[in-house]
Amino acid sequence: MLSFLDPNTLARTYRDPVAWVILAVDLFPIWAVLTLGWGAAPLVFLYWLENLIIGAVALAKMVAASVREHVIGALGLLFIGPFFVFHYGMFCFVHGVFVSAFANMNTSGGPSFPTPVGLVQEALQSGASMPTFVLAIIAVQIFLFIQDFILRGEYRETSIDQEMMKPYGRVIVLHIAIFAGAFAMAALGEPLWGVLALILLRAIWGVFLSVRRRLQIDGAAQLKS
Repeated sequence: MLSFLDPNTLARTYRDPVAWVILAVDLFPIWAVLTLGWGAAPLVFLYWLENLIIGAVALAKMVAASVREHVIGALGLLFIGPFFVFHYGMFCFVHGVFVSAFANMNTSGGPSFPTPVGLVQEALQSGASMPTFVLAIIAVQIFLFIQDFILRGEYRETSIDQEMMKPYGRVIVLHIAIFAGAFAMAALGEPLWGVLALILLRAIWGVFLSVRRRLQIDGAAQLKS
């Protein structure tokens, strides 16, 4: 955590253009807030959709890790893969139900319980140009998966169960805080500064992840030298 605050480490991190691209995608929603009229609800829906993308990438990483472990890995994936899809899917679904309730708490009419597909459709329609923002997140995640996990060989240093657990910590640490902040913003009438603060919180987390990525790259380079 101290490395996150180290100016030298930050400088090394942002000498890499990839770190700037990640930061730009994290700050991209500011444009939606300032020009497209996004409030807290579309923003939280965007981060919920990001959770689904992270889960899909985690599954791809589990598949790649299983290839390294050959027959044992394939057998493990047959059990762990479906379990992860069901468990993480339910985890995100319950989270999505709360996001939907938050987004619709000021609308009239009786509550309706959403379906998984309905939640995704609602999320994609919750803000103007939402698919554009989702595609930007997908592009970054695919690039990092190919560049870091495959080409740099991270799949050789991990296991199926390790990759299965990683998305949960991200959701618990970050998105519960964002969701709580969104409720606070709703109680205050969603002031512009509050909605922008949610984006800043997400961007700070992105900086932390970029620094951690830099340290992992540096550590791997030292091992090879």
